[in-house]
Amino acid sequence: MSDPIQAVLDRKGTHVEVTHPRMTVLAAVDRMNELHVGALMVSDGDRPLGILTERDVMIRVIARHLDPEATLVGEVMTRELVSIHPHATIAEAMVLMTDRRCRHLPVLEGDELRGILSIGDLMSWMVRDQERTIADLHDYICH
Repeated sequence: MSDPIQAVLDRKGTHVEVTHPRMTVLAAVDRMNELHVGALMVSDGDRPLGILTERDVMIRVIARHLDPEATLVGEVMTRELVSIHPHATIAEAMVLMTDRRCRHLPVLEGDELRGILSIGDLMSWMVRDQERTIADLHDYICH
């Protein structure tokens, strides 16, 4: 868990799906479903303005009985980004996600978006790390 976040991004890729604040929530949700992602970064140009997550849609649109065809992403997105630097560790990312109760973590270097991590990305990394450790221990014991 001391591996840097950049190692995870190197494996999974750094492409981030982005939407515009003036897109409707329904169009954004359709895009998330099409791409099989749980969040879209919101940007109006080069710098991130926020993030729209499945949870944002449930709490800020559905639970309030707003019309997703008439509600704009910019009205319901999370504006206060919880982010992490690419040189931070996986352990630091896990603590941040747990403490801030978020499932998606933008990776920022200054104002530049380097990627996005999901809790699933981190779990996958940790499982593979454990598998490598088990294989190393098995080889050590058996040889």
